[in-house]
Amino acid sequence: MNFQSRTPEELDINITPLIDVVFLLLIFFMVSTTFERESEINITLPQASDEVTEAKPDAINVAIDGKGNVYINDQALVNSQLSSIKEAIFDKLGRRDDAPIIISADKEADYQSVVKVMDAARQLGLIRITFATQKYDEDEEN
Repeated sequence: MNFQSRTPEELDINITPLIDVVFLLLIFFMVSTTFERESEINITLPQASDEVTEAKPDAINVAIDGKGNVYINDQALVNSQLSSIKEAIFDKLGRRDDAPIIISADKEADYQSVVKVMDAARQLGLIRITFATQKYDEDEEN
């Protein structure tokens, strides 16, 4: 009988294949992941609906035709300069300081005319500005 004490074998766990697999998974997920690119400018886009809203009786209606002529509550202005627009809106305001402005611009009207009306309203402290639109007809071609 052999009663010699044996030295226990040293167990060795080779983790090199495990590290290789984890490294390959890391590379796979880094390559296959799509990164969302955030804009530097924070913009909230407007939404429109098909709901019809009632016209407010105290609203100031500003219309701009295709030639850039400005009409306030169906009265034509002498010219479309900023000072004239501002003065006409101020006259229509009366004692109200928070009346809504409804801008109805022709699709052929230039952008500058709309900006002038918005600027005049802003200078008067009016912040409730809306744009009149019509429902888009899918059957109609431009």
